[in-house]
Amino acid sequence: MRYITGGIALGLAVSLGGLAPSAGAQPAQPPEPQSLYAPSALVLTVGQGADAATAGIQRAVTLSCTPTTTGTHPDPAGACAELRTADGNFDTVTMAPSDRICTKEWRPVVVTAEGVWEGRRVSYEHTFPNLCGMTDGKGRIFAF
Repeated sequence: MRYITGGIALGLAVSLGGLAPSAGAQPAQPPEPQSLYAPSALVLTVGQGADAATAGIQRAVTLSCTPTTTGTHPDPAGACAELRTADGNFDTVTMAPSDRICTKEWRPVVVTAEGVWEGRRVSYEHTFPNLCGMTDGKGRIFAF
């Protein structure tokens, strides 16, 4: 068996445009910021179970509030407005008091929020005793 390496290496170097960068090549520039505002992009989930580690995820949506309001959330504008009012504090929304009467049934529902809110990393988890407790005046953020 005979190996021909010199011709292959030379052909590869020529086909790739040479081995050394050209004299006019410039170093890569860092990307320019696309917005004057810090990003706000989240993945929200609702699952059946006592905590996020063991819950079966039933629904998940994306929510982006800055630079534009978008995502797969059914009401991204309302959810973003609610989070802005709460200054990004999910406890303000999930622990809002209510006069509604729910059963004391223990069928836990866990909600999570992962991502970035106004440039700060977010990792939020809250467990409600049941679906009634979750939907009991808790706003639009986890209403999907």
